[in-house]
Amino acid sequence: MSQFLLDRRQMLAAAAVAGVSMLDVPRASAADDPFKGLPIGIQSYSLRGFNLLEAIRHIQGMGLHFVEFYPNHVPKDIDEQGLANLKDLLKKAEITMAAHGVWGFNKDHETNKSVFDFAKRIGVKCITANPTPDSFDSLDKLVAEYNIRIAIHNHGPDALYDKIDSVVDAVRDHHPLIGACVDTGHFIRSKEDPVEAILRLKNRVFALHIKDEAKMEKVSHNTVIGEGHLDVVGVFKALKKVKFPADGSISLEYEANPQNPIDDIKQCIEVAKEAIAEVH
Repeated sequence: MSQFLLDRRQMLAAAAVAGVSMLDVPRASAADDPFKGLPIGIQSYSLRGFNLLEAIRHIQGMGLHFVEFYPNHVPKDIDEQGLANLKDLLKKAEITMAAHGVWGFNKDHETNKSVFDFAKRIGVKCITANPTPDSFDSLDKLVAEYNIRIAIHNHGPDALYDKIDSVVDAVRDHHPLIGACVDTGHFIRSKEDPVEAILRLKNRVFALHIKDEAKMEKVSHNTVIGEGHLDVVGVFKALKKVKFPADGSISLEYEANPQNPIDDIKQCIEVAKEAIAEVH
């Protein structure tokens, strides 16, 4: 069994060890919500140095209630008992799976369909994706059939989707459930403005990976948001302007220092709270 999966024994141990922390932490009321109703969570790739249980406990400890899991934490072949255990643990921690990814798609309709079957099984409404140009006929059919969003994730310089135009062109004339996951850090590395990306993509923005970069160059490294080139307040102003959906996915992502990222992620959360307070 993968180190990232939870079997029944681990699940029971987790409940016993977690005790109060997994059961009795009150969730902020709507009036006290520092995120003002925005679905602020984390891309679990940020916590790739931890197993699934440890990642969930860190997410809860940081006061976040949403997560986009990446496949090493929650793989497509997770069995029904493992999924039931995971959902039970997330329910206790008051964490919602808002998205899953990033997934590749191509012209193989049955393979694409298997990812949608997985998304339906785990209960997410958004798949972050890196689809090839020949995949869109298949994806148009699948988003309509499953009522699950595809959010194209830009991957930085020289990638298939590295510029705002490349994402805008990709979604044009396709099903309304085919849109974008704006990765702010990758756009910065591509010398693009993430705020402009949100404003141009408008109601096609279904997800975000919010991170900042030290340099507007291909080779860079993450910084605490706001300390590099990201206009954090501008991002949240743009999200408000385009009326970002309450059931979308906004994931903080911190790729640096995978063995000990928690303090930096907590700083990112505080910066996000301050920006949201300024905008709302």
